[in-house]
Amino acid sequence: MSDTNITELVDRYLAVSFSVEKKAEALVKEQIGNDLTSDQYYTLRYINNMESCTSTELAEVFDVKKSAITAIITRMWEKGLIQRTRDENDRRVVYLSLTVKGKELFVKTEERIYKLVESFITKFEQAEIEQFIETYERLNQILIKDYKLEE
Repeated sequence: MSDTNITELVDRYLAVSFSVEKKAEALVKEQIGNDLTSDQYYTLRYINNMESCTSTELAEVFDVKKSAITAIITRMWEKGLIQRTRDENDRRVVYLSLTVKGKELFVKTEERIYKLVESFITKFEQAEIEQFIETYERLNQILIKDYKLEE
């Protein structure tokens, strides 16, 4: 590939990446509503999928400092969305799981987000969307493997 072609591709990538990220983030936030922040929604989603996890695990998965996760978890706990359970063998370890209220809010929010994503994903052919997702997953793996930021 020529340098000009690479430059054009990089410019296109940066422009579309910025545009899609901002628009998608705004649309998802609209579906989340005022009950949760985006970070809280993604945290609820992760805990729901794992059923139980620790703050340390969340910090690693979301690639943020533990203090940032602690602040998110504290606000969610105060809202009654998550519960903390100490490990019986090691009291320093605290497991996080969803409360009934947290699960209900997650399910309600997830349904709205699924409808949103479905509304635009169905505008593509099956093969197009599968290729896009595979490419996006590959990009994610490259970023994880080759560009992991050192703390």
